[in-house]
Amino acid sequence: MLRTFLRHNLPYLIIYLLVCVVVAYILLNNDRSELHIRINSLVGNRYVDTFFKYMTYVGDGVFVIALALVLILLFNIRKGLLVFYSYASASLCTTILKRCFYDDVNRPFYVFTYFRHEQLKLVDGVERLIHNSFPSGHSTAAFAMFFSLMYMTERQGLKILYFVAAFLAAFSRTYLSQHWLIDIFAGSMIGAGFATCMYLLVYNRPHMIKLEKPLISYFIK
Repeated sequence: MLRTFLRHNLPYLIIYLLVCVVVAYILLNNDRSELHIRINSLVGNRYVDTFFKYMTYVGDGVFVIALALVLILLFNIRKGLLVFYSYASASLCTTILKRCFYDDVNRPFYVFTYFRHEQLKLVDGVERLIHNSFPSGHSTAAFAMFFSLMYMTERQGLKILYFVAAFLAAFSRTYLSQHWLIDIFAGSMIGAGFATCMYLLVYNRPHMIKLEKPLISYFIK
């Protein structure tokens, strides 16, 4: 099973790990506020702003749960459960970290407005959150969902789509000044990590393999 998993997904995992190494190096050698100012300088193109304004919603827990339910009800119980299990476990981890260990980490808008007294470039129509910044819940959810979907398909086009979508959804949180770069970095690792564990440890268990049909099929004869 592990060999098959690596054969289908190793290139994406290598790319992700390389990105993590590069981002970790950047984080270790730069001040978080200065990094955010550089990223914030990208804001201002109305098409890009609109894209990230709506892209960020795919990392919302409501969206992920809705997708899992649709998969379970109409397409494939097993696949829907993997998305849900990955999201639920990863989000629980992030929530514990966010609420119990890092509850004093403020978000960029709050820090720049009330401590640095600097004006960020903001996208209209985006709610300004101020506390519980680390780690990013949206990034956690996006990586948990998209990596689960990526692992379950053998179609390279879809794998690439899911892989890129995970990064875009996570990056939207920093682009919109909802999170620091380190927040989405940590959230991505939590989401990707739990998706990988759930796929390897749960998805191929005998009782899951039996659930290769939609829930609705049990009620339609």
